[in-house]
Amino acid sequence: MIVVTGGSKGIGRAIIEKFAAQGHDAATCARNETELRAMKREVEGQYGTRVFHLAADLAERAEVERFAAYVHSLDRPVDALVNNTGLFIPGQTHIEEDGVLDLMLNTNLLSAYHLTRALLPPMLERQKGHIFNICSTASIMAYPNGGSYCISKFALYGFTKVLREELKTKQLRVTAVLPGATLTASWDGVDLPPERFMPPADVAEAVWAAFALTGQTVLEELLIRPQLGDIG
Repeated sequence: MIVVTGGSKGIGRAIIEKFAAQGHDAATCARNETELRAMKREVEGQYGTRVFHLAADLAERAEVERFAAYVHSLDRPVDALVNNTGLFIPGQTHIEEDGVLDLMLNTNLLSAYHLTRALLPPMLERQKGHIFNICSTASIMAYPNGGSYCISKFALYGFTKVLREELKTKQLRVTAVLPGATLTASWDGVDLPPERFMPPADVAEAVWAAFALTGQTVLEELLIRPQLGDIG
């Protein structure tokens, strides 16, 4: 089974669909129960795999713990954990509203940190599993309207590097996924043609390719950009 946060749409859903096509069940969460139920119905109907879901807002520590408890209650080994939950609020650090950095860190960093810590013990015991953190090109290159989003994504990238060093002798693989502009809800309202963006399915294909490698090999970073480059 794979665990994917923020799995009701976008990159998270594309990853669930790709792994489902390969026969993997999934456990996921998102804030919108209606969207989760629709995704579950469509994925199970198309691929014949199981999707377990829980409505939760992982910006809240208690909700992370509740989702972790739900995953443990399924009593299934976790083959891959995909920390995908994320939130983008454009702005500049010197003029953005108070609380934006806290919200970005809670959503984009601490959700991954706390969920990984909660789900790691059984993976360590089995000495098997793969952790994917969905970072961003904003994890390695700041841009003028990135503000606290860039800060949080730089931090998530750093967390991923730390995990890689800590877990390499435990036979657990860790991959940082750094996608550029991907056609998700974050870009709603932008006056650009869809072909200027990467489709979420392409990110999912790259994640699957990294997962499908033998246990002797880890793809530490996946840096993926639109063919014409990032959108500034």
